[in-house]
Order: sequence, then structure tokens, then C-alpha cells
Amino acid sequence: MILNYIGNFALFFCLILSSIIFFTSILVLNNKNSFFKRNLNELLFFKFFFTLLSFFSLVILFINSEFSNETVLNNSHISKPLFYKISGTWGNHEGSLLLWLLILTFCAFFYFLKSKNRPSDERLLTIIFQELIIMGFLFFLLKASNPFNIIFPVPDEGMGLNPILQDPLLAIHPPILYLGYVSTSIVFSSSLAALMKGNINNLWAKDIKSWVYISWTFLTLGILLGSIWAYYELGWGGFWFWDPVENISLMPWLSLTALVHCILVLEKRSILHSWTVILSIITFTLGICGTFLVRSGILNSIHTFANDPERGLYILFFLFFLIFLSILIFFIYEDKFETNNKNLNFYSKDFSIILNNWFVMYFLSVILIGTIYPIFLEVLSNEKISVGPPFFNKLIIPFLIPFLIFMSIGPNLKWIKNNKLSNKLNLIFLFILSIVIAIFVFKFYSNVTLNITILLAVSFYLFFITIKDFAKRNYKNYSQMISHFGFSLLVLSILLNSIFSNEVTSNMRVGDEIKFFDKSIKLQRLENTKEANFLKLIAHFKIEDKDKIELLLKPEIRIYDKPETITSEAAIKTDIFRDRFLVVNLVKENDYLNVRYQEKPFMIWIWISAILISLGGIINILKKNEK
Repeated sequence: MILNYIGNFALFFCLILSSIIFFTSILVLNNKNSFFKRNLNELLFFKFFFTLLSFFSLVILFINSEFSNETVLNNSHISKPLFYKISGTWGNHEGSLLLWLLILTFCAFFYFLKSKNRPSDERLLTIIFQELIIMGFLFFLLKASNPFNIIFPVPDEGMGLNPILQDPLLAIHPPILYLGYVSTSIVFSSSLAALMKGNINNLWAKDIKSWVYISWTFLTLGILLGSIWAYYELGWGGFWFWDPVENISLMPWLSLTALVHCILVLEKRSILHSWTVILSIITFTLGICGTFLVRSGILNSIHTFANDPERGLYILFFLFFLIFLSILIFFIYEDKFETNNKNLNFYSKDFSIILNNWFVMYFLSVILIGTIYPIFLEVLSNEKISVGPPFFNKLIIPFLIPFLIFMSIGPNLKWIKNNKLSNKLNLIFLFILSIVIAIFVFKFYSNVTLNITILLAVSFYLFFITIKDFAKRNYKNYSQMISHFGFSLLVLSILLNSIFSNEVTSNMRVGDEIKFFDKSIKLQRLENTKEANFLKLIAHFKIEDKDKIELLLKPEIRIYDKPETITSEAAIKTDIFRDRFLVVNLVKENDYLNVRYQEKPFMIWIWISAILISLGGIINILKKNEK
């Protein structure tokens, strides 16, 4: 029980230190010889140390199944495997926010350690904004979401963690996603600080660029891991379902993607000062907005943790405060930009980047409206609706076509001005080839619409262009080429997956066989086994095609005791061309199983493409002495 007090007191020490750093920094901001400035690094380290102490106190409480702690009681039990006891630390509302705080304090410490080349007043201002965010989360933790609340008398057993969260991939998904979310706070704080000091210029862009890449890369990896988990664990049979919390993570990724390219333009051309700051504010705001929507329980999703209006109200107030503060600072200090009033040329790489930025912000707006509109409608009219794939497809696909065209042409333009495209004949040939392939698909597959045919053509075009770019052997831009190639492969794989996917659903019992297309599926037998904390029903299926090639798949139904939950574990056979995906569910009061079999082409390439996109970011982070 003593760890409850240690963790709690550590949080209070963090709040005291954060308050000291915040208020003292304001007082000594213009004092060049301040003792405080010289020792700020140590104070930031101690604050991070106390946060780390609090976090590991909670981890040990979970490992020891200390049910005197309310968070442990609600999210663990004795028989849960050790790995999931540890991951259960952040698999709940209170623990996940403590992890947020840990990353926040680490980012503040690491930024101050690595930013010695920046002006001292700008660094101090960045820490002031960072401490403001940290204090906001500390107050929230201690007042409304304390992970160290004590229960008395102490129960003998806990309530357990949601079984679908007991997965190795999901155990590492939140920390990686949070690294992406929380590191945007440094970009936000630094942009406001540099704005106030009139330092939004190419030198600032070069220094903050690494933080933008860190945020973007971790957020990409976090979304990828979450998508893979949902694919095989939830039994939905796909990689993206426009679930509200999926959208919440996608929106800051889109604004970060726009920011990555704007930072490059600001560094190369010393333009887009205002837009870069605005994107920095938008990106962090979307991260906090996602925290509000998920932690308040407003969104109806498997990902949501809490359902407490008081918690949601606090985060909403804090969000509005940060937005108001950042907008106020922007309008007051906007005239401090060091701008050279350079004109943009239509036939230039920088104009192409700006144009694609507009498209990205349009996509973001569509997703934002589709995510929050049902919430406002329910508040105003008490009417519940869900916004699904048809809404997003109708509004996004038509604009995705010109977006991909400009993304194909942009890298072949020059900075500042370009009167003609380089390698024009190659570009024309690849465009014609792409159209021919798309027409061939349209002719032989009746389910392909004209919109999808055009999108397929420009997707092939981008794919061919990004392959061609590797032939230039421009090693300085390899990271960009890898990410662009990964994105082109992602779009193409998603399109081909949607066009060529097949599915059959039926109720079956042992001995039944169903036929579809040129295949047959037979349920051979059922097998029961007992694991540590669940019963497992294994269904043995034989899938046979016209050439008598057999495939055995063994999907599972798991029945957990704490809490009492039934889950389905899909059986997936993967090769380089397709996934064979089979999932079963119990049919109540019947001896039948509901069987869903899908063939999903190019699924492995969707995952590989997302890894390549992340790899480009990782290479950029690791680059040194880039000119």
C-alpha cells in the first residue's frame, strides 16, 4: 500500500516543481545572468524523475495485484499474465493519462537539453508553454483521474482488463501513439515561443524539423499498430473502418503531414511563416481534442476508456484555454515574422506543396465533420446517427484524384521557378501506361466504377513516378523518396484490395460444407482447451479450391472469466498476394457457428507500405549534418 502514497506524493512534487519552473521562468525571462536559467536543466530532470517514480509505482502495483489501488482493482486480476499486468498500467483512463504526463515531462527535459543553439529567451518561453500544459494535466490527474486512489477494505480479487486489450501488439500501440501525440507539444510550444521572439525563420525550421519528424513517425507507427491489431483481433476483416477514434488519430497525422512539408518550404525558401505556426497549433489542438473525445466517453468506440462528464468538461475547458491563448499570441505577434515577401511561381515545387497542403486540410475537415457531427446532432436533437465509409468515400475520393496528380508532378519541379517539367517524355509515357492499366481493370471487372477507374489510373501513375525517382540516385532525398513510394504503394494496395476482395457468410455446424466461386469450405470439427484465464473453442476448417489445393484454418472463440467476455480470434493465412481471413461467432441458443470467410488481396502490402512511410521519417530523424 505504501506505493500508493509514493506515487501520489511524487505527483504532488511534480506539480510543485512545475509551478516553480513556470512562475520563476516568467520572472527571470529577460535576466541574462540568472542562476535559475543555469540550473533549469536539473529542475526539469527532477520533475521527470518524480513522474517516472510515480509511473513505476503504478506498474509495480499492477505487477503485485495490489487491489487496495482502485485503478488496479478495476483493470487487473490475479490470474492475468504478467505481460498484461504491466501493459494494463496504461490500458485504462488513469494510467494512460499518467503515461501522457511522463512523456510530456520527458519531452520538456529532452528539448531543453538538445536546444542549446537556440536563443535562451526562446528556450525559456518554450519551457513556460510546456509547463502550462504539464500543470494542466497534473491538475486533471490529481483532481479527477488520480491513479492512486485507495480502496478499503481491500478486495480479494480484481475486475480484470478487457480481454480484447490483452494482446501483445496493443500493449505497445498506446505508448508509441502517445509519443507521436505528446511530442507535438514541443512543436506547439516552440512555435509560440519563436513567434513571440520573431524567430520564425529558416534556422528555427531547421532546428524544430527533427521534432516534427519524431511526432509524425511515431504517430504513423502507432496508427499502423492499431490498424493491424483491429484487423486480426476485432474480427472486422479490414484495416480501416472510419471508427471515431481511428479518425481522431488520423486527423493530427494529416496536419503533421502538411506541417512536415511546410517546414521544408520554410527552411528552403523562408516563406509560409504564418501557415507553419497555424499548422503547429492545429496539430497539437487535434491531439488534445482527441484526448477530450476519448477520455470523456462521448465517442461510442471500443477504444474509449472513460465515461465521466466531469473529466470531459475539464479537458474541454483546458482545450479552449490553450486554443484561445495560442490564437491571441498569434494575432499579437504575427507582425514579427521575418519574411522576404517572395512570390510563388505556379510551376515550382513550393507551390505544389502548398496546393497539396490545401487538399490535406480539406481531407482533415471532412474527417473532423464526420466525427463530431453525430455528437452535436445528438446534443441538439437527441437523435443518434453514425457516419460511415459512404460519407467519407463520396467526399474524399473525388479530391484524392487531383491530390495524387499534384503529388506525382511536384517532386519533378524545381524550387522557386521552373518553366518546364524534367523528364517530360517519361512522365507522359508513364501516364499513358497508367491509364491503359486502369481501363483494362475497368473492362474486365464489372464492380469498378468510373471514379475508382480514374483513381486507379492516378494511383498507378504516382506508383510508377516514385519508382522512377529512385533511378535518380539522389541519396540526399532518399528518406523523402522512401516515404513517397510507401504512400503510393499504400494507396494502390488499398484500391486493389477493395476491388478484388471476396467474402462469404453462412451459419454452419460440424460436417457442413458451403461452396462459393471455385472454392468449398467445410467445418470438420470443434476442439475445447483450457488456458490460464479463458476457455478456448477451436474450429477446424478445410478450404479447398478447384485444383484440390487444401488450406486448414483454425479460428478461435475465447471465453474469459474475468471479466466474463466472449471474443473471436480470426485465423489468417498470409502470402504476398492475399490474406485468407476466417472468423467465427457463436449463434445464441443454437449449435451453429456464424462463419465469415474473406479473401483480401494485397493486405501484406498495406502493412509494408505503412512501414516504408515510417522508415522515411526514421531516416530523417537519424540524419546528421543535413544541409
